[in-house]
Amino acid sequence: MGSVVSCGGEKKKEEERYLRANDRPFNLSYCYANNAIKTSKYNIFTFLPLNLFEQFRRLANAYFLFLLILQLIPQVSSLSWFTTAVPLALVLSITAVKDASDDINRHKCDKQVNNRTVDVLIDRELRKEKWMNVQVGDIIKLENNQFVTADLLLLSSSEPLNLVYVETAELDGETNLKVKQALTITGEMGDDIEALAGFNGEVRCEPPNNCLDKFKGTLTVNKQVHSLDNDKVLLRGCTLRNTEWCFGLVIFGGPDTKLMQNSGKTTFKRTSIDHLMNVLVLCIFGFLATMCSILAVGNAIWETREGSVFTPFLPHEPGVNSALSSFLSFWSYVIVLNTVVPISLYVSVEIIRLGNSFFIDWDRKMYYPKNDTPAQARTTTLNEELGQIKYIFSDKTGTLTQNIMAFNKCSINGKSYGELYDFAGQRVEITEKTERLDFSWNQLADPKFIFHDHSLLETVRGGNPEAQAFFRLLALCHTVMPEEKKEGQLNYQAQSPDEGALVTAARNFGFVFRSRTPETITIMEMGRKVVYDLVAVLDFNNVRKRMSVIVCSPEGKLTLYCKGADTIIYERLHPSCNKLMEDTTGHLNEYAGDGLRTLVLAYKDLEESYLEEWRQRHHEASTAMEEREERLDQLYEEIEKDLILLGATAVEDKLQDGVPQTIEQLAKADIKIWVLTGDKQETAENIGYSCNMLREEMKEVFIVAANTAEGVRGELQKARRKMCPDAAEEPSVVKARAGLFWVDKIETVEDEKVDGDYALIINGHSLAFALEKDLELELLRTACMCQTVICCRVTPLQKAQVVQLVKKYKQAVTLAIGDGANDVSMIKAAHIGVGISGQEGMQAVLSSDFSFAQFRYLQRLLLVHGRWSYLRMCKFLQYFFFKNFTFALVHFWYAFFCGFSAKTVYDEGFITLYNTVYTALPVLGISLFDQDVNDHWSFQHPQLYFPGQMNMYFSKKAFVRCILNSCYSSLVLFFIPWAAMQDTVRDDGKDIADYQSFALLAQTCLLIVVSIQLSLDTYHWTALNHLFVWGSLATYFAVIFTMYSDGIFLIFTSSFPFIGTDRNSLNQPNVWLTIFLTTLLCTLPVITLRFILLQIRPTINDKVRYKMRTEVLAAPAPHRPLPRRISTRRSGYAFSHSQGYGDLVTSRKFLLKRPVRSQLPLFIKKDSPVAESQPQHYRTINEEPEESHHP
Repeated sequence: MGSVVSCGGEKKKEEERYLRANDRPFNLSYCYANNAIKTSKYNIFTFLPLNLFEQFRRLANAYFLFLLILQLIPQVSSLSWFTTAVPLALVLSITAVKDASDDINRHKCDKQVNNRTVDVLIDRELRKEKWMNVQVGDIIKLENNQFVTADLLLLSSSEPLNLVYVETAELDGETNLKVKQALTITGEMGDDIEALAGFNGEVRCEPPNNCLDKFKGTLTVNKQVHSLDNDKVLLRGCTLRNTEWCFGLVIFGGPDTKLMQNSGKTTFKRTSIDHLMNVLVLCIFGFLATMCSILAVGNAIWETREGSVFTPFLPHEPGVNSALSSFLSFWSYVIVLNTVVPISLYVSVEIIRLGNSFFIDWDRKMYYPKNDTPAQARTTTLNEELGQIKYIFSDKTGTLTQNIMAFNKCSINGKSYGELYDFAGQRVEITEKTERLDFSWNQLADPKFIFHDHSLLETVRGGNPEAQAFFRLLALCHTVMPEEKKEGQLNYQAQSPDEGALVTAARNFGFVFRSRTPETITIMEMGRKVVYDLVAVLDFNNVRKRMSVIVCSPEGKLTLYCKGADTIIYERLHPSCNKLMEDTTGHLNEYAGDGLRTLVLAYKDLEESYLEEWRQRHHEASTAMEEREERLDQLYEEIEKDLILLGATAVEDKLQDGVPQTIEQLAKADIKIWVLTGDKQETAENIGYSCNMLREEMKEVFIVAANTAEGVRGELQKARRKMCPDAAEEPSVVKARAGLFWVDKIETVEDEKVDGDYALIINGHSLAFALEKDLELELLRTACMCQTVICCRVTPLQKAQVVQLVKKYKQAVTLAIGDGANDVSMIKAAHIGVGISGQEGMQAVLSSDFSFAQFRYLQRLLLVHGRWSYLRMCKFLQYFFFKNFTFALVHFWYAFFCGFSAKTVYDEGFITLYNTVYTALPVLGISLFDQDVNDHWSFQHPQLYFPGQMNMYFSKKAFVRCILNSCYSSLVLFFIPWAAMQDTVRDDGKDIADYQSFALLAQTCLLIVVSIQLSLDTYHWTALNHLFVWGSLATYFAVIFTMYSDGIFLIFTSSFPFIGTDRNSLNQPNVWLTIFLTTLLCTLPVITLRFILLQIRPTINDKVRYKMRTEVLAAPAPHRPLPRRISTRRSGYAFSHSQGYGDLVTSRKFLLKRPVRSQLPLFIKKDSPVAESQPQHYRTINEEPEESHHP
């Protein structure tokens, strides 16, 4: 994969990057991108032409521009040009202002990032430069807690062995620190500015690409070539941690960085209703053209047969015959009937969406007081699509979880600690108000550590040997690095968050890990300083699933301490532990049932003579050239036998509040949730159980972990056949056409029915094969049969690919939710992107359409705001098309009685104000305030969400029904007043059967009918609804009495020819009787049909609304502790743990500021695999208490 480099007007694909340090002219000759980023779409010069071009791509806007041009032709226009120009300009202006506002915000974000400063080595001195001015080949200096400016080759650092620690949360969502290490040849330069300024190394590497975990290149220094890999590179988006300073060489800048390559392309998102409206508008154009053609033919016939009679009174213009008259009348009727596609439709849609967006912004039940974070609708064009979601793609870390590990419970010598019981022996739920243990007796305790069970502290302080041995093991058996900048202020760098939680627990219970050297570990045991000699570290790997340390106490006692997965440790226990093992197993099942991550602890006393002999064999194995790993494993197996069981730990990967309940509610709404995470399989699986996404009662949880394409295919097919044995081998793909002009080809993979619940877990390398063209349908088919899908170790791009796969073949509305930069591509790919403003920065929020602080708010966003928005938009569209088609079709029937002359039925003032004044506010009222049931009933019955997923409220069928209703209503509205007014006289014998009186009667009937239709569609009446409906009718009568008055006629004689029509007509009883009869005939069929459907085929909404009227909503059940769930599935060992870190912590070089030659301790390999280590700065395990704000 190569980027496109533009140089001197020529564009060519970059195949290899070649650069030289400290040589800007040389590097600029290759025209590499600088470090500036641009996410904005416009600048001050391109805004107007580009924005207008985008807006006129919308079919309706182009149509009204064409209409405006027609109205400028006198022979065609029957209405003034400004009747179209003003609304069109208004629509374009409102949309342009909104687009400009959005783009200004993007410019501000770009400017904020581009104007950050960093130290750049220029002309042998460090200068402050803006990020955007940094060039490829520059050497820059980063300091602790700074963001990495660009993709850098690490040259040197302040830490021993040229190590640096980086937090990659913005890239992969993981908060544990990663270790990077510079080459020795560059590390020797340190912070010597002269040496760095004279450095002229040349780098050849891969072109810009989006692979976060791979990098290939070489560095040539003094004609010596050194290999470069991913562990020598710092990526933009990382943050430097626990490292005083480091120097790096810029390899990729700005858009070429891996972060930006992974960010995905920004696409303009439109809702499914938008797409449907475009198709309907096209259909309406066809309908309009058909009507105008019929009327044009009618005009030609009438002119030929009847027109000559009227020629003495209405002479033709010179050269106009019946054919030309027919042609001109076609375009005249296009103008007269243009209300079937009213431009106010698009203005109203934007206003409705904006209003519903404000309701999301103002919702106090989605406000998170702890961080002062309200919910935010960052995009105002997607609200109704929130009511149609079928698939949710969620990140795990920081989205479902809090990124906080807590030591929750433990089992010591067969007794479980961590639970609280009342006097009756009943389990008591632990809440934020529950009394905490007081650790003030321990000066080195972590003040943020929380534990509630007093009996454990009393046991430890009472001198119980097993309890003290338990915490002694936790303080000794680990690879944590301590940092004590001030006396008593300990900071632990842990390779996995589990280890940090366990060492912190030991610290608070009186066994404080204080410091380490390559040969010793110093701990404070109940206030007494004890130094243990570290004899050996038997490191963790994915096969062993355990780690051990061998230490020698000051008294000379040799002990092996071991911790690991229960199944692994149990196989190595001494037979005397069988009874204790049964008790501990019971506790482990309880802990696993609570979704906790468990480890088993054991120890073994060693004889000095045996150890000496074992050490000799270990030395021989560790220096062997062949089968070294196998021989070492055999030695580890030999010594880790006949262990004595101490107990087990249970660590909670804290979920955000309300996550299980939210997932349960969304599942009831038939929304499928897929978890796409960068974490390891075991971690994701454990969280799946904690969230109730994975359940013990599921028939099977399929795990796909093959390393070849054929292996992945086999595992997917095996899972599919097990779930649905009768299914066809080939997927059922339905091909169809959709979109504007039906040019888009779509393929839909149909759902297949499965008995029972299944789950699918697939890891990153298997997913890479499964996403290939020949396997993607197999993956989709198998995954969609499952209730739950979890994808582990996925890259940001794979997240987007999974979303796009579902979008492509399922034709369902998708939502992606995440909180880190690694979720940006997924958020952009989905129909709706939701960002959580959490601990991983604001990148996800900046790219999202909606944002809030907690995952639990998602159910309110979808089940309440989304459903209401969809319901309101559908009602709005149905009513809007009804009132405008009815309005226009009356003109159609009138054409047969006016010689097809394009004469309007209504007064011009009524035509102007019908959509903008008389019917504008009532329809906005129903579109902003209507709700079928309130939010409490929406939560009580998530099934109310089903109709939105199936497009039941507005579709092509609903549109056709709306047209048929309009045809019927327009027939009644024209012919009843026409028949009633024909040959009618006033009470005093004067004639009222004139054009003006008929127009007044017809428009009055029309307005009353559409107002009653709106009232029938309104479920939820507010004061504003009443004001808008009755106020609009009152406004209509006030306007006609004013416009038809003598005073207005005297001022504007030619513009208001309806003088006195209101007085002449509306004081006659037969006129009001006609209005009543017309209204009754229009509304009675609608009411009858709805009554019948309610009786024989009620919808879920009808049932719940009936229930709401007849029942009182049950009060929420008092919150009780969840019943104990027993599980035989237990978590594996230290999920984020990686092999090789044990060697690093026992390396003397690690603890010195500069490498010095020294003899390494026995049992330590010389080559330290730093590349595989991922230490983490352990965060303290609790936050301040917060109030729970559930919807």
